[in-house]
Amino acid sequence: MAARTRLPLLFPNNLPLFRHHRLVQTEAAAKEPAYPPIVPSLTAKSKSARKRQVEEQVKKICASPVADKLSLITRIQRMKFVVYPQTFARNADRWYQHFTKTAYIPGLPDKFSPVVQKSAGEESSSPAAARAAVPVIDDEAFADIRDLVTAVILQENWHIRKRKTFLYREQEMKVGPFLRGLVTTLSQRLAKYNPLLPHSSLDIGPKVHFYWRRGQRIIPKGHRRGRQEPIRFQIDDQPICQIRVTEQLPQFTPLEDSYAAEVPEITLAPNLMPMFKRQYDNRIFTGSKLPDPACYGHTQFHLVPDRYHRERMARREQSDQVEVFLRANGLASLFAWTGAQAMYQGFWNHEDVTRPFVSQAVITDGHFFSFFCYQLNTVALSVETDANNPRKNLLWGTDSMQLYENVQDGKVVGLNDAVIKLLVQFLMNRS
Repeated sequence: MAARTRLPLLFPNNLPLFRHHRLVQTEAAAKEPAYPPIVPSLTAKSKSARKRQVEEQVKKICASPVADKLSLITRIQRMKFVVYPQTFARNADRWYQHFTKTAYIPGLPDKFSPVVQKSAGEESSSPAAARAAVPVIDDEAFADIRDLVTAVILQENWHIRKRKTFLYREQEMKVGPFLRGLVTTLSQRLAKYNPLLPHSSLDIGPKVHFYWRRGQRIIPKGHRRGRQEPIRFQIDDQPICQIRVTEQLPQFTPLEDSYAAEVPEITLAPNLMPMFKRQYDNRIFTGSKLPDPACYGHTQFHLVPDRYHRERMARREQSDQVEVFLRANGLASLFAWTGAQAMYQGFWNHEDVTRPFVSQAVITDGHFFSFFCYQLNTVALSVETDANNPRKNLLWGTDSMQLYENVQDGKVVGLNDAVIKLLVQFLMNRS
């Protein structure tokens, strides 16, 4: 039998401590694994497999050039809600604000407000506003523009008397030539004051399309019943004319200012607006193809339809919907145009814009004019990308302003200079 040995109470200094063993175990655990990680299959029918398929598709789209990126984004065709810019649905502007994550601000941006010129000895009270304001023309040039607008009104009024229109085509045949002639002559006359206009492109009757996702729903029936899918939207717009430029317009306000803006929250389904689904090609188009150098929007001009009558809406006690119709038109049209411009620059749902995109719009029935400005601050509108996104798109707009009252004895009665000044300021806006 082995004899017992008594250990000393004090351990010798050459023995390793217990903490050294713990360090050895930590170092062994920190080594890289010898095998690759286990990832879900791309062909399995599971939630993890579907998640990996989406991630691989997003990586593929991000690594593709712009032309292929647009093709991949619009490749899958499913039922989508068609958003009509000109709609008579009640309170359509609030629904459109929710669909596009847009906040409405009454009035126009500060750069369109007149800047008071002080004497040389006095300092300007708002130098920043003076620098950002739209360049103005002198009184002699404005008088020339005023005479030009008067001549266009008289010319079209003389031709209208000899013309008989078709049913529900009065705006197209009467006001359409007037607005096209007004835009053409004003842009040509102001080209010497705005260096962007000589290199711009004026499109007559262009088509503008935009496709995006906003919100999600649970499929109620069919072989995909119970699954969640994004709600898809499509805008198909056709302004009477639009101006495209080669340089991007400056932002109206810093992007961070949109964080505090309020957007109406609509919890109802879009088909309760009412809005209906259709299935056809998903389209993203600014009015020109990708290689066109004039790839940035400047100003759009829209005509209201023949069904839009202020007197008839007043008789039906719907006067509150007069401006709602115009706001919905300006919001949907400008969102589609600026969104398509951002897509043409390579931005999309998972690659949000790094700079704001700005465009302007004028909506008229020949007598009343409404002015709108839009700043696109985000295109990340889906459920996945909008979770922690404080950015909001912004829309500025004015109420209807009457250009003139009537034409009597070859003279224009009640010509409003404020409308002409706003038209000039919109066309004079530049980078």
